Amino acid sequence: MKVLVVGANGQIGHQVVEKLKDKGHDPVAMVRKEEQTKQFEDKGIDTVLGDLEKDFSHAFEGVDTVVFAAGSGGSTGPDMTIVIDQEGAIETVDNAKNAGVKHFVIVSSMGADAPKEADNIKHYMYAKHRADEHLKASGLDYTIIRPGMLQNDGGTGKVSLSEDNQDFGNVQREDVASVIVQAVDTNKAENKVYTLLEGDTPIEDLFK
Repeated sequence: MKVLVVGANGQIGHQVVEKLKDKGHDPVAMVRKEEQTKQFEDKGIDTVLGDLEKDFSHAFEGVDTVVFAAGSGGSTGPDMTIVIDQEGAIETVDNAKNAGVKHFVIVSSMGADAPKEADNIKHYMYAKHRADEHLKASGLDYTIIRPGMLQNDGGTGKVSLSEDNQDFGNVQREDVASVIVQAVDTNKAENKVYTLLEGDTPIEDLFK
């Protein structure tokens, strides 16, 4: 399966690309700068240059599934959150639809269902909310994954994935990447929204 990973240079996206390759898929790492391509090409992974602030519709040719894992990051201001996390995601959805993509997986955030309740990152929650709602209304088959507070301690291989709201908690970035790959690999796009935290369910048992 040809899978376009938008945000492949990010911490989650990079792991998604490598895990998809290990699963036998054909990931395409979309990166913004030429110097970011070598890290993937050295591992036999295809790349495509695409900037979310410009036209990147060329990246979707022949793509079966799209993973949107891009984010502006915590060091940028609210303006870039709108540009990347909201408008970049919305344009990615539109490009995917125009290209006939079959399944769209997006990394959102816990709390995106109720942005008015957010405190100091209200702009971020609104951006994620708008992107999620646009995807749900697009007509594409989708899987929305809303992880809790992201950690870098290494994957456990087990999580708590629920269609219901869960109390806020932590989850490892590597486990988020593994859940995304599991969603792609099973290709069971049920148009559902999931919250994702640390837990006891083996990731290989999900989406079955």
